[in-house]
Amino acid sequence: MRRFVTSLALAAVPALAAQAGPVDEVRIGVVQHNMCVLDCDNADKEGGPNINGEIVFKSPDVLDIIWSPRPYIIGSVNTAGDTSFGGVGLEWTWYFAEGWAFEPGVGYVVHDGELNFPYPQGDPRNDPISAEKVFFGSRDLFRTNLSLNRDINEAWGVQLMYEHLSHGQILGNGRNQGLDNIGVRIIYKFGE
Repeated sequence: MRRFVTSLALAAVPALAAQAGPVDEVRIGVVQHNMCVLDCDNADKEGGPNINGEIVFKSPDVLDIIWSPRPYIIGSVNTAGDTSFGGVGLEWTWYFAEGWAFEPGVGYVVHDGELNFPYPQGDPRNDPISAEKVFFGSRDLFRTNLSLNRDINEAWGVQLMYEHLSHGQILGNGRNQGLDNIGVRIIYKFGE
């Protein structure tokens, strides 16, 4: 199942890239890495903020059937040398008031973090390692994100964003500690 989903995601990227319109927005910012949001058992094991950048494309016509999400490419580099990642996905933008938008998204990323404990499950030698590292169980992860966007003017905006990385027992099995990040980004919008 993991290979099927990974292959499907990787096959969809060139197809969407060929259909996607020009670059719509560029976003860059800083996110706090490995935050406690809902499940705090694995929070605060990795340090440093991430420098997070994203390129968002205009929605291709083929995506009109699912409410015109915009394809994106993302990269996030951890400044402390812990888990960094890069990937692709789709984001929907819904304006709910003048200058304010809510933006959920889903995606696929590949990371350079730890996969599994070095010793068998339950071995006490894992305890000090587990206190400082998140174990993802899969190199491939889903990325879900929620953002609140505020337009400053026609070209610039700011964004408060949350993202969660996890394999969800679909792209992998076993360890699935996941990761939550929260931060702010500046948005630059390209003209028509």
